[in-house]
Amino acid sequence: MKTERSFPKFTITKKAETSLRAGHPWVYDAEITAMTDVGGAPITPAEVENGCLVDVLSQKGTYLGTGLYSEKSKIRVRVLAQNANETFGKKFFERRLRYAIEYRKTVMQDDFSACRLIFGEADGLPGLTVDRFSDLLVAQVLSYGMDLRKDMIFSLLLTILREMGEDIKGIYERNDVAIRELEGLTQYKGWASVMGENHPESTETDIVENGIRYTVDVENGQKTGFFLDQKYNRREIARLARGKHLLDCFTHTGSFALNAAKGGAAHVTAVDISETAVEMARHNAEKNGLADRMDVMRADVFDYLKALREAKEKPYDFIILDPPAFTKSRKTVGNAANGYREINSLAMRILPRGGYLATASCSHFMRDDLFRKMLVECAAEAGVKLRQIEARQQSPDHPILWGVPETDYLKFYIFQIE
Repeated sequence: MKTERSFPKFTITKKAETSLRAGHPWVYDAEITAMTDVGGAPITPAEVENGCLVDVLSQKGTYLGTGLYSEKSKIRVRVLAQNANETFGKKFFERRLRYAIEYRKTVMQDDFSACRLIFGEADGLPGLTVDRFSDLLVAQVLSYGMDLRKDMIFSLLLTILREMGEDIKGIYERNDVAIRELEGLTQYKGWASVMGENHPESTETDIVENGIRYTVDVENGQKTGFFLDQKYNRREIARLARGKHLLDCFTHTGSFALNAAKGGAAHVTAVDISETAVEMARHNAEKNGLADRMDVMRADVFDYLKALREAKEKPYDFIILDPPAFTKSRKTVGNAANGYREINSLAMRILPRGGYLATASCSHFMRDDLFRKMLVECAAEAGVKLRQIEARQQSPDHPILWGVPETDYLKFYIFQIE
């Protein structure tokens, strides 16, 4: 017996229905063809409470799911579940959170102390990201409906983790992203207020990843403080780096460089345009006793690679390209492809025959087929051949949910240059 529905009803297009049935949880504003109240009477958007739960129906009136309504976003409904008997109360969110955390304990095992606990749509919690850095959690809330429920969610998170014996001292919110404004939400960052909870004075904590210790500043670091998704790609670099002279481009906190140095690289040069990143990379090198095997410099990577090319120097036999996302929308994919093409073409020309190249893209808009096509073109232009060693993606704490291409974003290839 289906639970009696008490939510407004949104009828959507056939195209949107097909997308929902295939597993994608988003309904766009243009895909809504009608709105009715509980009794079936027509209503206007102004009569729907922002952030409330709504039922989504097909053109034939078939129930397709229930989601959170956002009156200002183009993503008008984010579907939470397709169970007509679900009530979407505290127990529902507790089940979702437990399921997500138990999954991380299984797939991350010894790395559970530094991983992504909640990955939005991939965990059935659209608009919510939570990373764990040792004793601190960092949350980012990107939808209006989830923002209304965040206090309950944060409290549940702390309860669940502590029941598992995990020592969590506080939750820091990194809601300082422009996308929140598209939801009618303000930007800010600071400690989350959870009833009965205190928080530490410092926003810094230490984590250990692949045997390397990092200081993570959850207040001032990029995104949530540290990029966790390349964890096992960094470990693979360490395995291949022994005896190599390695250049780590866009080093950020020095993570690839540190893994390479620890893995036995003869020498590592780490480059980033950000002075803050350079200082943090140096700090991490000293912290791990690797400063004597690493040079960290502030420079524009594009300019640095061009200078090496013009000088016809080949001081490196291993280059890592892990740039920030060159595109965050479909409209700028062409420009992004040019950026990726430039750095990859330069790296292929700089490396000697038999050298190694690791190259990545963290934008889901730069699809894998486009990224591979770009690499093929670069190799042809540079007059080299690519011998693939590894084709990798993000670590499993960032699960890829089939049917939701936005969760499939990281491309990471390792080649030998022939």
